[in-house]
Amino acid sequence: MIAWAGRLIVFFGAAHTILALTLEGAARYAGDWFSGALWHDDLSAMSPANSALWLSLDSFGIPLVMVGLTVLWLDRRDLTPPPFFAWMLGAWTVLGALIMPLTPWPIMAIATGLLVAGARRAVPAPETAKTV
Repeated sequence: MIAWAGRLIVFFGAAHTILALTLEGAARYAGDWFSGALWHDDLSAMSPANSALWLSLDSFGIPLVMVGLTVLWLDRRDLTPPPFFAWMLGAWTVLGALIMPLTPWPIMAIATGLLVAGARRAVPAPETAKTV
């Protein structure tokens, strides 16, 4: 369960970044990003190049890939990710779903559910009273 959650998180983050760069065409502004054109850009009135940067490379996509890879790394070592991973991911997913319901947030909801279920399965059963 935890491995599938990690894979879904990596997929979601990578897909967001790659699709923003390609399908949405954000990569066409790469010249502006690396030329210093954004250094004095007004964030309250973003230029198309700045908006494209925030949609792609500076979005949540790359950090989500890192979170997903961390979950997979922990799982390969038979370590359970801390519960706050699942709860923070779940809270963020609900917030995103409320703000923009027509996005692929259900993928992250499934990943959250898998993390919660995997963490519950990994919790050792309470020890019973020992008799000597």
